[in-house]
Amino acid sequence: MSTLLLALALAQTPTGPTKLSIDVKDANVIDVVRLLAEVGGFQVVADAGVSCRLTLTLKDVEWPTVLDLALRSCGLAHEAEGDIVRVAPASKLIAEAAERRKLDEARALARPLRTNTYRLSYARAQELAPLLRRFLSPRGTVEFDARTNTLFVTDIVQ
Repeated sequence: MSTLLLALALAQTPTGPTKLSIDVKDANVIDVVRLLAEVGGFQVVADAGVSCRLTLTLKDVEWPTVLDLALRSCGLAHEAEGDIVRVAPASKLIAEAAERRKLDEARALARPLRTNTYRLSYARAQELAPLLRRFLSPRGTVEFDARTNTLFVTDIVQ
């Protein structure tokens, strides 16, 4: 059984989060996070297999800083959704964020296309077409009719 020495001195600061003093030896990181959840007023979800023993001796430190330090010392990270904080290995959270980004990009590219026609008066369509291509999505196209000096721009509906 681990030795858990805990001295919590809470002081609500007028301009920020609660400061606390904490002294723990060989404590389970989840136990520390649960304690911080009570102080910070949030709920905790820990991924399966999250475990680490740590020793902390801190005086008058804001609880979010204590949370970050405790998790980083164990190779963990957190993400918040409302008042729920999820604790998981940092590498897992990074991989999940990359997957979410890919999914968001795929959804953006899957949106319907729309074609707009622009009849130009003071510029040449054939000169503007290559410039406009740089600003379109990968699915976007720019065609021109030199005879009527018209641009046909097809791109994702915003």
